[in-house]
Amino acid sequence: MKSLYKKLLAISILATTATGFAQNTYSGYFLDNYDYRFQMNPAFGNDRGFVSFPALGNLNLAVNGNLNLSDILYYRDGKTVLFTNPGVSTSEAMSKFHDKNRLGSNIKINLITVGFKALGGYNTVNLSTSANIHASLPGSFFSLAKEGISNQTYDITNLFANANAYATIALNHSRDIKQVKGLRVGASLKFHIGAGNVDFKFNKAHLTLGENSWTALTNADIYASLKGFRFDHDYNSDNGREYVSGGNMDDGFGLNGFGMGLDLGAEYKWNDFRFSAAILDLGFMKWGKTAWASTNGDRTVNTSDYTFNVDSDATNSFSKEWDKLKGDISELYELQDNGYLNSRCRSLGATLNFGVEYELPYYRKLHFGLLNSTYINGPYTWTQFRISANVAPVKFLSADVNMVAGTYGVGFGWLFNIHPRGFNLFFGMDHTFGKLSKQMIPLSSNADFNLGINFPF
Repeated sequence: MKSLYKKLLAISILATTATGFAQNTYSGYFLDNYDYRFQMNPAFGNDRGFVSFPALGNLNLAVNGNLNLSDILYYRDGKTVLFTNPGVSTSEAMSKFHDKNRLGSNIKINLITVGFKALGGYNTVNLSTSANIHASLPGSFFSLAKEGISNQTYDITNLFANANAYATIALNHSRDIKQVKGLRVGASLKFHIGAGNVDFKFNKAHLTLGENSWTALTNADIYASLKGFRFDHDYNSDNGREYVSGGNMDDGFGLNGFGMGLDLGAEYKWNDFRFSAAILDLGFMKWGKTAWASTNGDRTVNTSDYTFNVDSDATNSFSKEWDKLKGDISELYELQDNGYLNSRCRSLGATLNFGVEYELPYYRKLHFGLLNSTYINGPYTWTQFRISANVAPVKFLSADVNMVAGTYGVGFGWLFNIHPRGFNLFFGMDHTFGKLSKQMIPLSSNADFNLGINFPF
């Protein structure tokens, strides 16, 4: 973490280019014989038992956001450059950014899953791993990087980033309620084992840039729940403060957290309609030993180490001073190393799913669905509506096509499910890949892939 600015900018690029948004495949919510519907609503059961192919039973890879890779990277004079490049005009670059630029990138791998009928209902036992990155970046963050001295005052508020990795053991049971015709309920109990978490909270940075000095009013916290992690330090000779300038891993990798979660769901059939609702991931994650750096409230930093001159040929021109500042931007916040917290408990981000499905009375193999999903997690909250058509023309094949609209824009999804006796293969995308870069990276920040191999019995 040599440079706070470089790290935060790297987070925005990484979140756009990395694969994985730890989620379920919403294209399969209404799909017949899709074995993993229980992960979106624990009331859903299956007509048959199954066992997954290790690590490939249900693989989810995705990125989601309203900031695209094409907003950050440009093609100029045969080269790929950042939006900060002088060859990209300020008006062109800034027109791509929003007040809140949000990105999410995770991977979820179901290591092993077993589904079976017993105890008066349907049961699943699931072991999975997840890793994710979330970032919420204000438009003023990009403005500071691009505009420079053309704007002498910047107010960067609510810049957040979070990354974590963990494993989950989930036990699910669903059953029909005989006393109420058409009603089915289910629940999942989850146990989480955490590998690590890093939480950036840059609540405020009010900057005033001058030709002879600059002043910053800042407020920020960094929590690093990683075994063996420590902060590096530097010294500001202007005010005599020691501050956090980076971080390192000394003792290697290890487990550093434990949590529990609960999923609840219900489904009700009425004539040709099915109504369903679920709330997922009610619970907590308790991280272990956590390094904590903070401004400890609002902090004012004044320095003359960096001076700015509007004359581009001057020795202290903005471009030259900005290059110096980027390499030592941690001085902007001057976070104090507060040592270690013994533990840090955080609630899990909850997801709400509400669905209604209609089976065509004149062709029972075709049904339509409307699903609303909302993820609730502070600055990373999102919602989407998905309308789908689901068809099962023959016993061994079912398919879904759908349109989605929500926080991250409009998209197209699909899922094919091949399930002859004894074998199941499904593959699809909640957001279909758009245009790709030369490196085969999606230029849109909304893209994902779902693949699974399972063995029904």
